[in-house]
Amino acid sequence: MTMFFQSFIVVVVITALFGGSNTTNTNTNTATTTHYVNAFSFSATTTATSKHTIHALTTAVSSSSSSSRRRGHAFPFKLSNILQANRSNTPLSASGSLSPDLAKKDDLQDDHNIPAQQDADADADATSVVNSRKLDRGAISMNVDELATYLGGWGRAKLVWDYYRIGVDPLKYLLGYHHLDASADGTTSSSSRSSGSSTENALEKFVHQIESQDDDIRKLLPTSRKNQSLGKGALDKLKQLYGEYGGSLEGGVARLSHVSKSRDGTTKLLIALNDGMEVETVIIPWFDKGWSTICISSQVGCRQGCTFCSTGRMGRQRNLTSTEILAQFFFALKICRIGSIPDLANVVFMGMGEPADNAEEVNMALDILTHVDLFHMGQTKVTVSTVAPTPEAFSYFQDSPCVLAWSVHAANDDLRRKLVPTTKYTMAELRQGLIDTLLKRPKRLRATMLEVALIDGVNDSDEAAEELVDFIRVIMESVPGIKLVCNIIPFNDIGHATFRKPSMEKVQRFQRILWDHNVYSHIRTTRGDDESAACGQLATKRLKSLQ
Repeated sequence: MTMFFQSFIVVVVITALFGGSNTTNTNTNTATTTHYVNAFSFSATTTATSKHTIHALTTAVSSSSSSSRRRGHAFPFKLSNILQANRSNTPLSASGSLSPDLAKKDDLQDDHNIPAQQDADADADATSVVNSRKLDRGAISMNVDELATYLGGWGRAKLVWDYYRIGVDPLKYLLGYHHLDASADGTTSSSSRSSGSSTENALEKFVHQIESQDDDIRKLLPTSRKNQSLGKGALDKLKQLYGEYGGSLEGGVARLSHVSKSRDGTTKLLIALNDGMEVETVIIPWFDKGWSTICISSQVGCRQGCTFCSTGRMGRQRNLTSTEILAQFFFALKICRIGSIPDLANVVFMGMGEPADNAEEVNMALDILTHVDLFHMGQTKVTVSTVAPTPEAFSYFQDSPCVLAWSVHAANDDLRRKLVPTTKYTMAELRQGLIDTLLKRPKRLRATMLEVALIDGVNDSDEAAEELVDFIRVIMESVPGIKLVCNIIPFNDIGHATFRKPSMEKVQRFQRILWDHNVYSHIRTTRGDDESAACGQLATKRLKSLQ
């Protein structure tokens, strides 16, 4: 699908329509903190320290935070150690043994702990009742009950999720960040092989150096579990869940490959997957409002071929698993915490890929993102956008805990096929598919966003606006209680030979026609275009590090 990730409109409009606040896990820290804000603009493959990297690593912004939920703790480190490790490309720590408290403690002590297994048969029985597909996906795709069944205790499962919610891999953190670089048989994971090194890349070293030297990570955990550990047996079982990924979520399922930040603070993550493929994720912060939106990808590439979209040029390489989708959210939590970026309050599936072409995995990820005991994102704070390859595509998300968005771009059939060449159905047929799905959804989830990428001289005429008004009116009249907004997105340059961004005067005129006919509409503020992180610009190409 097209990559209409959220900036201004998705967050502001949905918030305005529904109100409320995101109910994420809250841990308040009033201590003065040091945030290394400018440290995230160098390539993971950097082997020599450039002048920019030195500047980035030595630039620190000190601030106080009175209500930081997932971050807000000092992360002291010695710059000389990081630079030395960066030059030599060797791990910062060689520790591979369990800490004393882990060696001593094999069971969590809490009131909800499920009794330990009595024998091997009990172990097999516990595993059999957990969905086998989720076992293949790893712990981050399992809810607390499923993980508790597998690990042998609710307390253990809750502790694992306490770490995931702050962007920390419990295996990496509790065992030591370099203990899992190699698989159990001593071989290197495929993600390490694809990068040409069995050690962490420079970016990972930097991030893990901060986390491994931070004494306050545990302070971010709930009070009842601050001093608890998993125990060697549970850690071994947790590692087995990621067996095919080299034994871990971070560095196994996926790893940070590159992070770039635009002038407006929009932060783009390039995430390397276990098979060597890469996917892009974008964090759009609103510092004045105190929250951020994450734009998540559902596929590597996309088969829909939208002519105004960089991802469409890649074609579809493959679907992402639910674990790979959730890994993007996990890494975004980490970067927000370390980089002093406002907490994630909204999720939009508007990155690389078409969610309807990977609906099963997307729905698994949605369940985890919105589960009250897991990532706990509000259902009205999560938006899934589809180009609607078929009228039935909407129904794939009929019961999903999210808001639906439709990448329309034009109401006229001929013009729509020009913009989305893979369109096989009339707009009327696709519209009916949306109406049928919305009528079966709870009223609080009947909010819908229609997206239009406005291109100069292509679909920005008065006639196109009036056709869109008539098109939208049918939806509004057919769905009781619907809250509909049209999101106007000025075209972002992707190197197209003829497509250009319309003037703001044309964009505002288009919007005025919609407003005059009682169609609620917004013009999306362009964010991150200087780092190719804006709407329609996502494609897995690594940018040159700033010099």
